[in-house]
Formats: sequence, C-alpha cells, structure tokens
Amino acid sequence: MSVPVAIIGVVLIWATTPLAIKWSGEGGIAFAVTARMVIGALLCGGYVVAMRVPMPWHRRALMTYLAAGIGIFGAMYSVYWGAQHISSGLVSVLFGLTPILTGLLAIAWLGEQSFSSAKALGIAASLLGLVLVFADNLALGSAAALGIGAVLLAVALHSLSTVLVKTFGEELPAMATTTGGLLVSLPAFVLSWWWFDGEWPVDMPQRAGASILYLGVFGSAVGFALFYYALRHLEAGRVALIPLVTPVLALLVGAWFNEEIVNTRALLGTALIIAGLGFYQWGARLSGRIRKLVTREARAAGE
Repeated sequence: MSVPVAIIGVVLIWATTPLAIKWSGEGGIAFAVTARMVIGALLCGGYVVAMRVPMPWHRRALMTYLAAGIGIFGAMYSVYWGAQHISSGLVSVLFGLTPILTGLLAIAWLGEQSFSSAKALGIAASLLGLVLVFADNLALGSAAALGIGAVLLAVALHSLSTVLVKTFGEELPAMATTTGGLLVSLPAFVLSWWWFDGEWPVDMPQRAGASILYLGVFGSAVGFALFYYALRHLEAGRVALIPLVTPVLALLVGAWFNEEIVNTRALLGTALIIAGLGFYQWGARLSGRIRKLVTREARAAGE
C-alpha cells in the first residue's frame, strides 16, 4: 500500500466519521457507541492475534492501555452526545483544535518544542474563530451551546490521552496500544450502556445500523491502521495536514448528505480555526523564510 493511498483513506474516513456518528445515534447514543467499540475491539484483537503483534503486559504497558482507554471512553461519549445537538461539520471543525491543545500539553508536560509568537498567533486566531462559531450556535439555543461544550471536552480528553500515551508507551506497537485501549475501555462502554439504557434496540433505523457498522470497521479499525501507517512513513508535519483538510470536507459532506446549513459567520469562524491551526503548525517556519527573504533583498539593495 502506498502512502498517498493511506493519506487519502484517512482523510475520507475522518471527513465522514462525524456524520456517521450523528446518524448512528438515532438508535440510541449508548448502544451506538458501545456497539461501535465492540466491533472495533474484535477487529483489532483479531488482527493482533492473526499478525502476532506483541502485546506487552508489564506495568508501563498497562498504564499506556489505561491512558488510551480513558481517552477513548471519555472522548467518544462526549462527542457522541455533542453530535446530536450540532452539525456534523462543526464537530469536525472543533476536533481540528486537537493538535493545538495536544501541542500545548506536550510543551507543558513533555517539554517538547518551545512556545513561540507564531504559535501564540495561531492559538489566538483559532480562539477567535471558536468564539464566532460558539456565538453563531448559541443563537440556535442552549442545546447547541452544550453540544459545542461536549465536543470541546472530547477534544481535551483526547489530547490528554495522547500525551499520556506518549509518556508511557513510546516503544509499544501502535496496534497494540489501540487494541489495549479498546479492551480497557470496553467494560466501561458496556456498563454505561447497561446503566443508561440496557435494552437491545427493537426498531433500529437502517441508517443508524449501517453507520454503526461503518464506524466499527472503518472509524475504529481501518482508520487507525491507515493513520499509523502514514505516520510511520511521513514526517509529522505532513500528517498534520489531515486536520486542515478534513473539516472542510466534513462541512461539504454534512451539507450534501444531511442538508446541514452553514451561515457566513460560522464559515468565517471555521476559516479562522483552520488558519490558526495552520499557523500554529508552520507559522514559525513561514516567518523564518520571510525574514530570510527580506534580509536577502535588503543585502541585494545595499550592493
């Protein structure tokens, strides 16, 4: 499999996942997210067994699986609840903030990189965009505002989980971490479904059932495999392009297949969030090139 195919696959899966989450919840949120994780755990576990992927069980590995499981459970439940109150495109836009929050936590926790004025500008632009998006959805009612809050909580939990996994499990195979996280979180999903609902859906909408199957196979298993494959063969900077592309595609998917309407203020907020993310990732490099160009031009003029 080529790297471009993997990248295209990840982009398409991540762009369609928010709408699939929204549709899958039509048969009950607790059942939808639990069924998805059961399918994902079975597929990942089967892959680990068939391909003989090593699954360490020492203390550091267990801490890694726990960190991944906390993120999977907390983030998934939050985003499933939030997706029922806001558009699927907005879910993807908000999740585009994940690299920024993960980067800030990595700087504070792991000592990675250093904070710069370019990163600060990128964060400021993204926050301004978030304010515009929040104000636009607040006009739709308190449920939309709570939906945004739930997705932002999912972003925070996912980012925290990512940093914790990085702290504990640098040497673990990616599929082992994914499978371990799914296995750790699975009892929590089953118990929460039993607590909140506990009933097998009698009249599951066809669209909801198909969405659960799609998320279990592609969202939870294939998507992870393609992402980690791309991450192994490309530098992180190129992989970071994915969160810049998927929100735009997710907005289009939501508009085409679910008749979601995005007004001018929401589009402006989305553009600011994506631009802020891009400047956070590559602003320092761009500023450096501009300074070199200006210096070169100044020297040429002086000669």
